[in-house]
Amino acid sequence: MSTRILIPSGVLGLGFDEEAVWRGVDMAPDLIAIDGGSTDSGPASLGSGTSKYSRGAIKAEWRVLMQARAKAGVPLVIGTCGTAGADPHVDWMYQITLELAAELGQSLRIARLYSEQNGERLAKDYAAGRITPLEPAPELDAGAITQMSHIVALAGAEQIQAALSSGADIVLAGRTTDTAIIAALPLARGEHPGACWHGAKIGECGALCSTNPTSGVIVVDFDESGFEVTPLAKGARCTPHSVCAHMLYENSDPYILYEPGGHLDVTEARYSALNDRSVRVEGARWVEGPYRVKLEAARVAGYQTTLMATLRNRRYVENARAWADRLLAFLDAKITAGMDLPRDAYTVDLRLIGIDSALGALEAHNGTPTEVGAFVIVTAPTQEDATEIAKLINPFLLHYPLTDDEELPTFAFPYSPAHSERGALFEFAMNHVLALEAPMQAFRLVVEDL
Repeated sequence: MSTRILIPSGVLGLGFDEEAVWRGVDMAPDLIAIDGGSTDSGPASLGSGTSKYSRGAIKAEWRVLMQARAKAGVPLVIGTCGTAGADPHVDWMYQITLELAAELGQSLRIARLYSEQNGERLAKDYAAGRITPLEPAPELDAGAITQMSHIVALAGAEQIQAALSSGADIVLAGRTTDTAIIAALPLARGEHPGACWHGAKIGECGALCSTNPTSGVIVVDFDESGFEVTPLAKGARCTPHSVCAHMLYENSDPYILYEPGGHLDVTEARYSALNDRSVRVEGARWVEGPYRVKLEAARVAGYQTTLMATLRNRRYVENARAWADRLLAFLDAKITAGMDLPRDAYTVDLRLIGIDSALGALEAHNGTPTEVGAFVIVTAPTQEDATEIAKLINPFLLHYPLTDDEELPTFAFPYSPAHSERGALFEFAMNHVLALEAPMQAFRLVVEDL
């Protein structure tokens, strides 16, 4: 027996080769799996409970996959709905699915797997020693846990298996490990455990393990001794090099990958080309361990307002760093005198776009640019404070001189008003694991027939 998983892309919203998806459907997969999230863009999606991806793009791609599922007659699973997998993200994806089901005339059984955690309950788990830190982990106490905006636990294969066992046509999962949605079915069907987790890791980002990473679509075939991976876009190939290299992706150890209930060890894995497109892999081991799930959380770290001015006068461009340092020192005294805030309650960060906006002092300077953008980020305890500081800064960002004995310069604001309120600034606040007595202990499953 073997199990075939069709993976349309590394993440919903990134795009995929639609023709390749239909080729995959014609290959009779046992399940279609796609990831829906990422922490790549920071904690804002988790903290705010909103998706970083376009709703229009998500709906358009999900329409294709719902049609593909209907033709294939197999389950469709998405993990980490809506970027971060908190309850609002699952509900957001559920509404999109309801709209499409009505538009496509599909009758469905939908399973929603919720991963969000209750802070009060987790505070008790923390006090009881069931929550332990990973490295690195922020400082944590029971009180801080109750103040988080959202906390999610990363589901593993067992939680996805519980959703599939409900007979669901579509599984909308909250936060999951990237591999769980792929490994769940072949594990349930008795395929080789090491191969299931290894193949899931290789397939998690779709065609990123191939020579055409933007094409998206691959199939992974699992069996009793290994797995095979094949890209489906025309011209795309998997090679032993491209496949084994993916173990380095987002992984601190190229041989070990931790999951709920154990870890994958690929030290003895062997990669061989089956033909000019497909690769077979054998030799990975699954090592059982305590059942622990990773916790991610976000909390409000302040509120931000930004301003932007453009320096084009050549003297100021050439001396932009000196001007910025002088301006910041002046503003520090001005804000301290004009605001009823302790000095450590706010920050003013001035980035020079075109000089050091990305790497700061590490930036390499290659000549003098034509113009420099002076980008100010104000962070304060409230939005009102951040905007008040930005308004205080406004006239000086427009006119502050390089020296005391020269006339005031005039720079350019690219828009009016010059300030923009960014809203809440979120920070990741947990990098811990929670010990469970049973896999579903921290998760909730809701099944509904449409």
